This record gives sequence, C-alpha cells and structure tokens, in this order.
Amino acid sequence: MEASEKVPATVGSGPAGGLADPTPSLAERAATGRTPAHKLGTWCAVLALVAITAYIILRATVTGHGPFSNQHEFAMAFVWSIIAIYLYFEWRYHMRALSLVVIGVAMGLLLYGMNLDTAVRPLMPALQNNLMLSLHVGTAMLSYGAFCVSFAAAALYLARPYLRWKVLPSADALDEVSYRAAVIAYPILTAMIILGAIWAESAWGRYWGWDPKETAALVTWLVWSGYLHARVSRGWRGKKAAWLVVIGFATVLFAYFGNHFFGGLHSYA
Repeated sequence: MEASEKVPATVGSGPAGGLADPTPSLAERAATGRTPAHKLGTWCAVLALVAITAYIILRATVTGHGPFSNQHEFAMAFVWSIIAIYLYFEWRYHMRALSLVVIGVAMGLLLYGMNLDTAVRPLMPALQNNLMLSLHVGTAMLSYGAFCVSFAAAALYLARPYLRWKVLPSADALDEVSYRAAVIAYPILTAMIILGAIWAESAWGRYWGWDPKETAALVTWLVWSGYLHARVSRGWRGKKAAWLVVIGFATVLFAYFGNHFFGGLHSYA
C-alpha cells in the first residue's frame, strides 16, 4: 500500500461487532508525519513530562503531601495529566496532530499555575485525610487530562474542513479517538465523584452538600453521560458529537476554575 492511498478508519466493524480499531492506517500514519521535527516535538513533550514529574515529587517531599493543597499544585497535576495522556494516545494511535491543541492547553495551564502562590503552608484540617484526598484529586486530574485529549481530537475534527494541513489525520480517525479518550475519562470522573463524596463525609460530615464545586462536577458528569448516550444509543458521530465534546470540555474547565467565582468549601481549590 502506498503512503498516498487514502484508507479511512471504519466504525462498527471491529471484533465481535464492536468498534473498529481506530489505529490509523499506514496512510494516516504518514499523514501525521514521522519527520525529525515531529520526533523533536515528541521528545520535548517527554522531557516536559519528566520535568513536571520531578517537580511534583520534589514538592511532595518538602510538603509531605500530594499536589492537592492549592491551585498551583492542582495546575501542575493537571498539566502532568494532559501531557501523560496525550503521549499515550500519540504512542497508541500515532496522532501527533493532537499536540496542536493539547500542548496549547497545557502551556496555558502551566503559565497560569506558575503565576499562582507557590508558598508551602500547613494543610487545613479538611485536607488531612491524605489517602482519600490523593485518590480524589488523582482521579480528577486523570479524567480532566483524558477529556482534554478528547476535546483536542474533536476540535481538530471541527477545524479540519478549514485547514489544508497534511499533518491532520482522517475525520473518522479523529472522531473515533475523541470517543476513545472520553470512554477512558468517564469512569475515572465517576470514581472521582464517589471518592469525593466519601472524603466529604469524613471531612464535613455529609456526602453531598451542593457546594458549587460539587454541583459543577455533577454537571460535567451529566454532560459527558449525555455525550456517551448520544454516541452509543443514538448513533451520534461526526460534527454533532464533536460539538458535544467541546461543550463537555467547557464544563470541565468550569468545574476546575468555577470556585474562583462562586467560593464554597472548595475555595482553596
């Protein structure tokens, strides 16, 4: 098969009638590129991941806890999650083009985090359940990172008709990878909400109190539930599904930043 041959990714023809393997064909891999510039970009992302990992570990060594005491630490964990999950998808699906969106979001969060208060302070009493809080925050950041990758693929899908870049994979491949990332993120988000409720009961004496952050997390879960339902049960694909993903990621960002505007028990976060 020549690299110039167009072989679109198929949907619904995988093993046992399931989803087809969205791994791009040889032609799509060639379209995403294996040039020295692309390899350099990958290695830069790897080095960034190593640097952020080292920073999080060193800070945890000093503070005695994970990255969950303030917005600076959350931002660093969010950036780590975005880059780590992007690199997984690059390795699994050979979609370097996702970096066009993913790295931009990660850089924005990194700059945001670097401009926040980095002082090390004692943990407030509600944050002193280290294990449960680490699990809660860890699942939050992992789900947010995977949702970012889903958003990146959806954004490229929507932009593809207006761009003539050879680095972009096929529309079908972008649509499928966006879905696959959401499938990874959704159960992790669900676990985050459950773990948060358990932690809230030990910290504040109730499982759910309609705190703004809790409500935003629930809205995020409902929107992504709607996306997956529309995709699986209603057959939504393509542009409609991509716009739902964009809305879904907007709710993720609202859940992450909304406490700045509405306060509540999560005002430290």
